[in-house]
Amino acid sequence: MSPSPGLQAYIEAEILPRYDAFDKAHRRPHVERVIRDALALAAFYPVDRDMVYAAAAYHDTGLCEGREVHHLVSGRIIREDPVLPRWFSPEQIETVAQAAEDHRASLKNAPRSIYGRIIAEADRQIEPETIIRRTVQFGLAHYPEIDREGHWARTLEHLHEKYAEGGYLRLWIPESPNAEKLAQLRRMIADEALLRTLFERFYEEERV
Repeated sequence: MSPSPGLQAYIEAEILPRYDAFDKAHRRPHVERVIRDALALAAFYPVDRDMVYAAAAYHDTGLCEGREVHHLVSGRIIREDPVLPRWFSPEQIETVAQAAEDHRASLKNAPRSIYGRIIAEADRQIEPETIIRRTVQFGLAHYPEIDREGHWARTLEHLHEKYAEGGYLRLWIPESPNAEKLAQLRRMIADEALLRTLFERFYEEERV
């Protein structure tokens, strides 16, 4: 079942274009995939699909004010959007805002609602090679001053801190295919020779 036509038209015209200004790892293909995955996961739960759709569409809009606080800014953008009351009650808007705030992988607490769990899980997008490529993309976009070895060191540090055994990434939805893909990614992280080969390929492709 698709989102309400009016809501979908508004988001496609006014919200999704904001992603075009973000770094390569967070442009429109990213949010479009989060939306698809979130709606697929929503089918397993008695949730409002329009709320899931809105939370997924807005989840990274706060990147306009920087990565460190983007999840909180996304929540503020949702609460302050003057058009969303056409489709949602104040209580629903608050739940959507909290779902956007709770999607960030580094948060220590569990998402406050099933909506937050769905968005957090959909945002994981664990495709092993895509995760590694996005790590390289982010480094090139945000740290252009460091050299190849610096980017390699940063890639290793990020992948181990977030995705390796003991990393801070947590999965929330048992119906998601992310668990198997995370295991694949962890095997790749443990194989440093393979990881370096992939890094070199992505570094050359993405730095142009």
